Amino acid sequence: MRTKTEKRYEVDLYEPIRTHFVKQGYEVFGEVKHCDVAAIKEEELVIVECKLNLNMELLIQATKRQRLTDQVYVAIPQPKYSLFSKKWHDIAHMIRRLELGLILVSFSKNKATMEVKITPGPFDRQKSMRQNHRSRNKIIAEIKGRYGDYNVGGSHQTKIMTAYKQSCIQIASLLQQNGPMSPKSLRQMGTGDKTLSILTKNYYGWFEKVKRGVYAVTDAGKNEIAAYPEMVEHYVQMQKEGELTR
Repeated sequence: MRTKTEKRYEVDLYEPIRTHFVKQGYEVFGEVKHCDVAAIKEEELVIVECKLNLNMELLIQATKRQRLTDQVYVAIPQPKYSLFSKKWHDIAHMIRRLELGLILVSFSKNKATMEVKITPGPFDRQKSMRQNHRSRNKIIAEIKGRYGDYNVGGSHQTKIMTAYKQSCIQIASLLQQNGPMSPKSLRQMGTGDKTLSILTKNYYGWFEKVKRGVYAVTDAGKNEIAAYPEMVEHYVQMQKEGELTR
């Protein structure tokens, strides 16, 4: 058995996998018609594809094997990162989504051992959506809270226009147009239920309290919203239309 300092090869994964399935009553064979490991018990066929890293090539191989059996595993060495990390949870979700199984092989000085971390099985997409309905609702609420599309999909390390920031721009626009106002007056102009929170938390430093219950826009706020003239005009126009309907 190789030590930890020695280079690993895909063939190092074979013996512990073979031993495991033999103990389960399977006949096990290596390299059968391009399958790394094939095991059979009566009519049940198990296929395992082995790689030193979980990559696209491995997933493609494994999903192609699903044409032959629904008992397909991918096998990799035990990763160095924590199995409680977000990265691991994301990987586990992907494996389950593909309806594959996952085997992790650990190496010590004297032996190699394997553990089935995920068993192949059907993925319940409706159940997954039910479990994540809050995240879905947040996306829909964010979309409904935005005016216009000011972001480029795929952008990284750039300022993102959010519904929260647009609410800040709306409030700042109305304060610049009308002078200091109360949160209640702003809400009556359509700034929403988060108005008081936005003013008191003052995340961007755009607002200042001029007296009890009355707020104004700072010079910093005026300078910031000047970069969004179309949006400012939209919110000012909304106010005018609201006044006409009252």
